[in-house]
Amino acid sequence: MNHASMKMKTPPSANAESVKRISFFQKLGSQYQLVLMSVPFVLLLILFSYVPLWGWIMAFQKFLPGKGIMGSEFVGFDNFILLFQDEQFFRVLRNTLVMSFMSMAAGFVGAIALALLLNEVRSAFFKRTIQTVTYIPHFVSMVVIANIVLTFLSPDGGFINQVLLKIGIIHEPIYFMGKGEWFWAIHTLVGLWKELGWSTIIYLAVMASLNPEMYEAADVDGAGRFQKMWHISIPGIMPTAIILLILSVGSLINTGYESQFLLGNPLVIDYSEVLDLYALNLSFGSGQYSVGVALGIFKSLISLILVFTVNGFAKKAGQARIM
Repeated sequence: MNHASMKMKTPPSANAESVKRISFFQKLGSQYQLVLMSVPFVLLLILFSYVPLWGWIMAFQKFLPGKGIMGSEFVGFDNFILLFQDEQFFRVLRNTLVMSFMSMAAGFVGAIALALLLNEVRSAFFKRTIQTVTYIPHFVSMVVIANIVLTFLSPDGGFINQVLLKIGIIHEPIYFMGKGEWFWAIHTLVGLWKELGWSTIIYLAVMASLNPEMYEAADVDGAGRFQKMWHISIPGIMPTAIILLILSVGSLINTGYESQFLLGNPLVIDYSEVLDLYALNLSFGSGQYSVGVALGIFKSLISLILVFTVNGFAKKAGQARIM
């Protein structure tokens, strides 16, 4: 073989890459129905999640609606400095983190506990009844849920106050929603009531897929129900639970504002106002649109850092992770 023919040979690595590329397109072509089905959703994702990122420019401007983004003055990081110098920002950040952490911890532990208990129920009718009762609040609007809670806790004929008065625990009605130090606990319990049943679905599905022979072997060894839960059910759902926990941590600072807005009032605003409500008030209340956008960028960066941090810890611990 001469020198010229040796030069014409294609390197093995190039051949492997070419084959891999061809196989990828062949697989893509064989699944063209799924690709076509996903196109509208990808377009919606781009339209509503990536195109609006153009508006982040406002965070570095003194934005004026009359001049628009292209005509507003560029001010660099002044809006971020103004945001971090505001004492109210740190109070609102505290409220957001505390309420989010309380809701995440209560929901995480409560969902696993309820799923484990339901998995041990032998009566199909009783199990379906409990599941239905706990699922229903998820489908009820937060407006309705908040009105139910406010009515029950009302000092003027509210069910809770009436019960406490009749039992003799209190001698005059308590204005539960007027005590700021109670707001975090009330908000956590309301969120737990609304979403607990819905959160158990995925854990029940995972436990249903566990190998039944493991439970049979445990029965032969004389293991009780709690021993089977501890040594079989909990390890079986733990990889799924870790992934859900990572995703929950990513939204830790994006707690929303609906429940806080509906349950809160001026008496508890020091405990009920969260970052989303703060941004809403900055943008549409005082016209500081640029500071509101800067706050949105801050939330996105913190969420990204939290996801990568928790994912890294899960990777080091040998647990399931998302990346």
